[in-house]
Amino acid sequence: MIRSLYSGASGMKNHQIRMDVIGNNIANVNTTGFKGSRANFQDVLYQTVRYASPAEEGISGGINPSQVGLGVMVSSITNNTGQGGLQNTGRSLDLAVNGNGWYILKPDANSDIRYYSREGVFYIDNNGNMVNSNGEFLCDTSGEAINLGTAGISTITIGKDGYISYTTLDGSENKNAFQIGLAMFPNQDGLERLGQNRYKVSPTSGDPLEIGMPGSGGYGTINSGFLEMSNVDLTDEFTSMITTQRGYQANARTVTTSDQMLEELLNIKR
Repeated sequence: MIRSLYSGASGMKNHQIRMDVIGNNIANVNTTGFKGSRANFQDVLYQTVRYASPAEEGISGGINPSQVGLGVMVSSITNNTGQGGLQNTGRSLDLAVNGNGWYILKPDANSDIRYYSREGVFYIDNNGNMVNSNGEFLCDTSGEAINLGTAGISTITIGKDGYISYTTLDGSENKNAFQIGLAMFPNQDGLERLGQNRYKVSPTSGDPLEIGMPGSGGYGTINSGFLEMSNVDLTDEFTSMITTQRGYQANARTVTTSDQMLEELLNIKR
């Protein structure tokens, strides 16, 4: 009977974690470049009430083991790194990757630290660097920060192959001056989230492969004037919310019913 109390409690606790994951997905349904996640369950330990025994010819048949489970646990929270929909913004420095690949970001121009993101909202700062909304530097195919100089930008175009061409205020033309680099990993679902739409390498993601050129070698294309939206599907999230809520209620009922049974046991003496 005590086992059922703890099994119900573990069910409530882990369904709450699943609801936390769902709530975060729904909260980020309009977050640019956001990738949803999913909580997965697995059963825990089993207590063997009766061990298995083999059949003995002419004497007895085989007996299967009898085991009582001890609840549930979260086995993993997996990332869904699938493609999100593209939204037209008309802004040249809004960039969306259509296909494989992650933008490579540096916290400062001379840093060896690398972050990775699918958010494509970029700006040109006062020093001519292409930076994201956190001020982190966008890298080219050589892994270096992209700097367009301080002469001022009159027009800028970015092709599907990631090449940046621009004209400065003094009329100087710079065609295919830089090419935006993209990163891929042996296991991109294993990237570790850092918040602010950034990821970093983890032991399970593996180190990044050689920096790729957009539109070639299996890497996606760069779409200027578009942003990749969140890949969260509200239909799936609300369906998961319903089943999670019912699962929580059922486990709560297990706890209250077990408590009532214990109460009956304590009242036997009266």
